[in-house]
Amino acid sequence: MRNFASIALAALLISSCAPKVAQEGVYVQKARESFRNVWDCYRVPELGLFSEYYPSSHKPDLDYFDDGTHQAQECSFLWPMSGIFSSTVLMAKVDEQTYRPYLDSMVVAMEKYYDTTRLPFAYQAYPSQFGIVDRYYDDNGLVGIDYIDTYSVTGNPAHLEKAKQIFSFIISGWDDRFEGGVPWVEGKKDQKPACSNGKALVLASKLYEATGDEYYLENTRRIYNWMWKWLRDPQTDIIMNSWLTEGEGRAQFDPYTYNTGTVVQGAVALYRFTGEQEYLDQAVQLCEGSSKFFFHYTDDGIPYTYNIPWFDVVLFRGYQAVWEVTGDRTYADIFIKSLDNAWEKSRDANGLVAKDWTGRKDMTKKPKWLLDSSCIPEFMIRTAIINGEISIK
Repeated sequence: MRNFASIALAALLISSCAPKVAQEGVYVQKARESFRNVWDCYRVPELGLFSEYYPSSHKPDLDYFDDGTHQAQECSFLWPMSGIFSSTVLMAKVDEQTYRPYLDSMVVAMEKYYDTTRLPFAYQAYPSQFGIVDRYYDDNGLVGIDYIDTYSVTGNPAHLEKAKQIFSFIISGWDDRFEGGVPWVEGKKDQKPACSNGKALVLASKLYEATGDEYYLENTRRIYNWMWKWLRDPQTDIIMNSWLTEGEGRAQFDPYTYNTGTVVQGAVALYRFTGEQEYLDQAVQLCEGSSKFFFHYTDDGIPYTYNIPWFDVVLFRGYQAVWEVTGDRTYADIFIKSLDNAWEKSRDANGLVAKDWTGRKDMTKKPKWLLDSSCIPEFMIRTAIINGEISIK
């Protein structure tokens, strides 16, 4: 396993001088361990970034782009980068003294993806020093959410302004075809996917909470109402993948857990902002539908989904949001049982959790994708909150 980068070493030195928490909760301990493993394995010190895979020599073709496959490069594309950013923010909320240096480092790293050659300014799919590539509305939504969450730690108005700017970029893609929605990729209007609109929904709600500006509440309502009407599948009560806009338009079902997760978060936020019971009822409706649709069970009763772990952590965020206002942890507990099993049965020699959480397949010697690994600390911290080990906002 590689040595920590200098920023990690500095943080560890700070940590050694910090007061120790007596009998720290087990999930916080696991979060610390898994976070350190990710930084050990994926950090590329010479670039201040992260590799797409561990080991970094593994460079497969990646299929999550609009324009076809791209081979993994010397550092990760933006989407996996956002996974470690999200976990870093949560770690800093738990222990700012130890993890603030990591968070500061993540801000520096994220700015390497910032593109100022096109208006409005936004984040592109690969660091701009290597050339100009596509800018995805969903990627930018992720970055915006990370920045508004970073602002809640740092109080730095520059981080709030970044989140506002990103929202302005995303909403610039909104048009009135099929009553609204934004596309996936800047300059292409062939679809209006849940990923772009769901991230915009969550970002708008967080901006309203941070600023009290009615503009963001209006947009939270507008985006949510559009997604509920155009992307909810009434047969399953999950959020479909996209609305394809060619001709008269049609729904693309393709079920992914994270799409439902963002809408649950948006519904709970609107309930908290307005007190309107309908939003909470719809959030619970989506929790019930998604828990029945996505979860399968092994012979010994271990729940799992066919989605990647990072997709699942976004749905877990939604389940946590429902728990926070209702006290009902039924849905969250399904994920927690799956997480416990993964920690016990699916880790490799480097402490990285395999993509298959059931442990039925031996994937311990397989290369590990950054996105699969980087969400584990987030899962652990959210579980620690639900279990009462810690209390953070």
